[in-house]
Amino acid sequence: MSLPAVSIVLVSHEMRRELPRTLLSLCPPYQTDIARADFEIIVIDNGSAQPPCADEFRHLDANIRVLQQPDPGVSPVAAINHGLSLARAPLIGVWIDGARLASPGLLAACRAAARLHPRPVIATLNYQLGPSLQFDSARHGYDQAAEDRLLDDIGWPGEGYRLFDIATSELRAGPAGPMLESNALFLPRALWDDLGGYDPVFAEPGGGVVNPDTYLRACALPGVQQIRVLWEGTFHQIHGGLSTSTPESARAVLHAGSRLYLQRRGQRLTTMRDPGWLYDARSGTVTGDQREALA
Repeated sequence: MSLPAVSIVLVSHEMRRELPRTLLSLCPPYQTDIARADFEIIVIDNGSAQPPCADEFRHLDANIRVLQQPDPGVSPVAAINHGLSLARAPLIGVWIDGARLASPGLLAACRAAARLHPRPVIATLNYQLGPSLQFDSARHGYDQAAEDRLLDDIGWPGEGYRLFDIATSELRAGPAGPMLESNALFLPRALWDDLGGYDPVFAEPGGGVVNPDTYLRACALPGVQQIRVLWEGTFHQIHGGLSTSTPESARAVLHAGSRLYLQRRGQRLTTMRDPGWLYDARSGTVTGDQREALA
């Protein structure tokens, strides 16, 4: 049996509503320009009261493994690293939050972007479903029922790219602006090994700022090239996450995470201000200070 080209490691916790949609969004025919044999999905459930099972997703056109994390904890780090240890492909993407839908060309775009450099850090862009960031929209009546209506209104999943019409970007300054994290981060297996996966020191609920830490550490590895993928993205479904529920909880998570980051890393948590290369998934073109290296 041939190995897949791409592995997806996805962590879930209490996502009975959200996970089926996320997995559908990662599979053909919703995902374009990729075949079943090209990729695998590894779902690690981190202690749900009613964990998902593989039989629920057999109708999807994908090789999906659904596993339960032994000794699940409040942090997703161990579950992610478990999934990374099982991934078989040379290119691996991590979904730290299983509630994030993908746009239809995301996997093909990340696969294409990874061919542009021998040591690529592929950063996809983050969006949140709803009229504003969810910690704000939730105060004004946005909830799961409202989100379900929005998705119905755009004809999702039949109209996958219309997710952009009902979502808010997490990047205030646009795709080339400062970025704190990527919620679908793709690295070659060799770079995940260099990185040592996600750092287990981030043992607090939700992993604290482990996702920004991983993104920043990946971009700091020697000889790497960050490549941000434009015109594709991931879209967060509202589900009561720590950093998307209320303004107060979002501030508390960031404040506590920043304090612990300073203790652990000896420096303040900052955004990545260098956008690296910008890969236009629609045209296949690249812009950036080092684009001449592609010639």
